[in-house]
Amino acid sequence: MYDKVTMKLNVDPLILSALKEDITSEDVSVNSVMRKPQAGEVDLICKEDGIICGLQVFERVFTLLDEETRTEFYAADGDEVKKGQLIGKVYGDIAVLLCGERTALNYLQRMSGIATYTHSVAMLLKGTETKLLDTRKTTPNNRIFEKYAVRIGGGNNHRYNLSDGVLLKDNHIGAAGSVSKAIKMAKEYAPFVRKIEVEVETLEMVKEAADAGADIIMLDNMSHDEMREAIEIIAGRAEVEVSGNVTKENIAKLTDLGVNYISSGALTHSAPIMDISLKNLHAV
Repeated sequence: MYDKVTMKLNVDPLILSALKEDITSEDVSVNSVMRKPQAGEVDLICKEDGIICGLQVFERVFTLLDEETRTEFYAADGDEVKKGQLIGKVYGDIAVLLCGERTALNYLQRMSGIATYTHSVAMLLKGTETKLLDTRKTTPNNRIFEKYAVRIGGGNNHRYNLSDGVLLKDNHIGAAGSVSKAIKMAKEYAPFVRKIEVEVETLEMVKEAADAGADIIMLDNMSHDEMREAIEIIAGRAEVEVSGNVTKENIAKLTDLGVNYISSGALTHSAPIMDISLKNLHAV
């Protein structure tokens, strides 16, 4: 759940922007059929099994439109929900319920979809010491929602943004001249509290990164045999992350490596939405 400061400073502006995208001047459909205020209620119904996530954001959409809107939930973020389950009810001015419906559902469906997919992947790592990580492959202006959904689904967040940590990838290494030069420059510049992670693609790069004192070495798109050899080369001198087109379909093949982390961009960029609807709107 987002705290009050995070909600006000970082979440509210994004929700308001989404609402402004949907309503540039007025909701013509609503204003055509609702000529005066009328209290109403509507049911929030899950249309498939999954992990619910984003209820706080869903609720906030309506209260930003009208602070008198009230939401009642029968589930909490992280709960497993079933097809046909009544998740909650929203009470308020019918015009507000109609204006906010699509934006609120967009957030809830997207976040629940990510949480559901992440949960299915995380279960494949159950019983291991390996942590499942997300990436920065998120929808622009939706990272705060999508990374939260990963946590709710049982995953862990990699760095939030470029200010959050040092990750030297192929082009950083190319700009610096070599793996060892890039690590040396990062150690000279970055605050001492920042770990230095290096992405490597060959066994030669693995050795160079370990010898230069990288804190975390990311094995990117290596074969299984190469990764085993890389782990032997590192020999505990750095934490190890495996990355590169990791999905629910292939992650189980990596569990025997015993690495610290496996990262998957698919958690955010390929998770399907979860089907959730607002139904049975009526006046009260």
